[in-house]
Amino acid sequence: MARGYLVLEDGTVLEGESFGYKDSVLGEVVFSTGMDGYQETLTDPSFRGQILVMTYPLVGNYGVNGDFDQSDMVHTRGLVVREYCKEPSDMYGGRTLDEFLRENRVPGLSGIDTRDLVIKIRTFGSMKGALICDGGAPGEYLDEVRRMPPVTDTNLVGEVSSKSVRRIQGKRRKDITVGLLDCGTKEGIVRDLSSRFDVVIFPYDTPAQAIVDAGVDGVLISNGPGDPTHPAVMSTAVRTVGELSSRMPLYGICFGSQLVALALGGGTYKMKFGHRGCNQPVKYEGRVYITSQNHGYAVDADSLDGTGLVVDQVNVNDGTVEGIRHRDLPIFTTQYHPEASPGPNDTQFLFDKFGAMMKGARR
Repeated sequence: MARGYLVLEDGTVLEGESFGYKDSVLGEVVFSTGMDGYQETLTDPSFRGQILVMTYPLVGNYGVNGDFDQSDMVHTRGLVVREYCKEPSDMYGGRTLDEFLRENRVPGLSGIDTRDLVIKIRTFGSMKGALICDGGAPGEYLDEVRRMPPVTDTNLVGEVSSKSVRRIQGKRRKDITVGLLDCGTKEGIVRDLSSRFDVVIFPYDTPAQAIVDAGVDGVLISNGPGDPTHPAVMSTAVRTVGELSSRMPLYGICFGSQLVALALGGGTYKMKFGHRGCNQPVKYEGRVYITSQNHGYAVDADSLDGTGLVVDQVNVNDGTVEGIRHRDLPIFTTQYHPEASPGPNDTQFLFDKFGAMMKGARR
């Protein structure tokens, strides 16, 4: 097997074996602590522009099956693992991880001490890096990595959002229609919404009046990649959320939580290394829930004074904001993913809470 390298902006060079697509890519190096769910993670649009490190040492052991995709492509720029399974045990008869990465033109690197690498990222923060899996020499890439502009300078939301309005007929209730402002939504969110309501999916830059005219009873603002304060997002999605806030119920998930905070006058900040994985504990209404998360930004609790928003959920590990609600308006958010995909389903009841909120607002 061919050799490959991971080069970090601090000069660290890690050597391993390449698999997947033969290419060299640049990106922000981040890590996920999930023990499984690698397929859902790779296809999550929130990972756009990032080189993903998996902390669990064995990846690919149950193969890849299209039923678990969270979008129609792999969004990570590269994958780094300790060991990948070449001969998976797959009850669905799908593909290997190597085949999946090749099909999506994404390079992979194995044989890396990923837990040691994660200690470095936790200590010094997420870094820019180059994944070299096409025979290139690592020394040729360090200057290029250091010159690389931050991934978040790009309007990543514009790359992953829907390009047109799409309607989905719900499987149960026909009396509620929910709008989904798509900033890079996962299929798991679409699935859980459409199992309860009729759904209208809107591109992230849809004006508020167009959403109102569509006759929806409320809007869920989805997850997505990048910096929520990017000018292209602030001038479209954030403005839309602000204009909708007094007109209908709103629920923000992950990136959507940050947009709600910004729209109502709050602030956000970039975290040192973020939360990515299926095992983040969140305290909410006197209980602790284990949640699935994928974000590198968070709501600044101190910025919410005077906005009408209050923090009602916090991360047990580090005390960061995991959910906010409005004192007077039917608005709430979660920084985590109640649909999981992958991860625990402990908080799926929040979709029903949003449904009750929309129904109550119609009275």
